[in-house]
Amino acid sequence: MPLARESFPYLITGVSVGAAALLFGFPWLGAMALLLSGFIAFFFRDPAREIPETDGVLVSPGDGKVTEVRSLGLTGGTRVSIFLSLFDVHMNRSPVAGRIDRVRYQEGRFLPANLSRSAMENERNEITISSDLGPVRLVQIAGVVARRIVFWKKEGDEVALGERIGLIQFGSRIEVDLPAGVSPEVAVGARVKGGSSILGMARASGKERSVAQESGR
Repeated sequence: MPLARESFPYLITGVSVGAAALLFGFPWLGAMALLLSGFIAFFFRDPAREIPETDGVLVSPGDGKVTEVRSLGLTGGTRVSIFLSLFDVHMNRSPVAGRIDRVRYQEGRFLPANLSRSAMENERNEITISSDLGPVRLVQIAGVVARRIVFWKKEGDEVALGERIGLIQFGSRIEVDLPAGVSPEVAVGARVKGGSSILGMARASGKERSVAQESGR
């Protein structure tokens, strides 16, 4: 299975330490280093996903468990929050096709990402994407273990539905604001997959035509 390129420094270090420890007679240290390298490879796995070819849909930006679905009041939108555990795929994907209008990074704390207050207090990266469905706000939020938010795009870039756009290392939370006119298709407790699970659908959306296998980054 492909791995995110951000895993390479960790893997090189872990395998090198493990091999050296085994060579110089420290089997327990070597075994621990190699075991840790295995977990790093597991964490940074990057599976291909089937992207829905459906008119008017908004897909999940990541794998995890839906922890909140709430109305944004007068704006007419809906906020969906997703918690990514250490065992989930941490590749982040664009929830819509469109153009990145704004990227704003903000330093913060590292509270457990499953806490609702982490959305306001933790380190985060806020992205606004203009799309045919309206403006979509996406927030990458670091967790208690996470210490680096990765975002590969910049303001003005075009993104495709389900395209890889970044990741959050070692436990995190993602928030998506569905624009007015897009109905949520998930409930609290649902498990979602980045790029393939539908979070929202425009009320006047078309019917699903087919599902194509995505390839490449």
